[in-house]
Amino acid sequence: MPGMKNSLKLATLALLIILSWPAPSRAQSAQSAQTAQAQTEGAQQFADLGDLHLRNGSVIHDFRLGYRTFGKLNAEKSNAVLWPTWLGGKSQDLVQFIGPAKVVDSTRYFVVLVDAIADGITTSPSNSKSQPLMKFPEFTIRDMVESEHRLSTEILHLSHLRAVMGISMGGMQTFEWGIAYPDFMDLLIPIVGSPQSTSYDKLLWTAQIDAIELDPAWNHGNPTGPMDRSLGLVEEIGSMNLTTPDYRVAQTKPDGLNALITEIRNSSRGDGGNACDRIRQRQAIMALDIPAELGVTTLEQAATKVHAKLLVIVSPKDHMVTPEPAMQFAAAAGAPLVKLDSPCGHLSPGCISVGPTVARFLADPASVHSETLQEAPKH
Repeated sequence: MPGMKNSLKLATLALLIILSWPAPSRAQSAQSAQTAQAQTEGAQQFADLGDLHLRNGSVIHDFRLGYRTFGKLNAEKSNAVLWPTWLGGKSQDLVQFIGPAKVVDSTRYFVVLVDAIADGITTSPSNSKSQPLMKFPEFTIRDMVESEHRLSTEILHLSHLRAVMGISMGGMQTFEWGIAYPDFMDLLIPIVGSPQSTSYDKLLWTAQIDAIELDPAWNHGNPTGPMDRSLGLVEEIGSMNLTTPDYRVAQTKPDGLNALITEIRNSSRGDGGNACDRIRQRQAIMALDIPAELGVTTLEQAATKVHAKLLVIVSPKDHMVTPEPAMQFAAAAGAPLVKLDSPCGHLSPGCISVGPTVARFLADPASVHSETLQEAPKH
């Protein structure tokens, strides 16, 4: 699988999706200068939102939300697309998706890439002066959405979005947008996301948090030094779930295992602040339960609260974000469900091109129907 070897972290997904986009035509190549210009316009910006009140009653003080914008808002203010980051991701990771012949065309849409809470750019345990490390309160995926809604309304002065979309934890935020502000957008596009964490998901995130807290340098939440070993272990656990066993066996021969582990560990160095960021985002994912938020008992009941047109993209072999809740939600909402049939698991959007489907749905939702996509034959 070209471009997939030793894919270790969710950040790799960004590169993979772009690599899976169809090869550009000559006309598209002629737009390369425009694409470069579009990508340089997206400078890192910050929205100073003061106190961010959380659903659990806590407050994040001096809250700054990171974001980037591309393209221009049309006169009707009807072309804005909001795209929040995945677990551990930065808005910079999403920049390569934006531009002519990319997933979201910035000559057609006004694109807002958002740094989710605790990604190390937006206010996080690692950078908060008033609430550092584990003094930083626990928050939820819904709290991420509330901060993004404030950005949209208070800073960007938007009263409506064309779409909200996202990958993995970004897909979780997309589901949350649909029930938190059901009339605020036309379209919702969660990709390998979920409206509800399962016991299997929670087992994964718990194991990763335990790996951090068992590090001698953790010191009961008051880190005393580098935490490279435990952060490496977090990524080792994650890499087992990121793809399927079949994929890993095919990609890594037994005599290449040590090199793989070394690569994983070298990509995961960090301090206590990085560790706290990881813990808080994982706790947010573990708390994800949209039916409970709505006071209902089933995903089918929750899906009735969504007013926007919905496109759900899942990987049936996903071992990191269990796909069944998203599939149930799509069925209940009468939404098209696109299944990615690939041993790449959670990284399937990088092995099977989803960009054209997303672009079609943004332009004409009625043109997209449920289907199963498979990998292109290897040559």
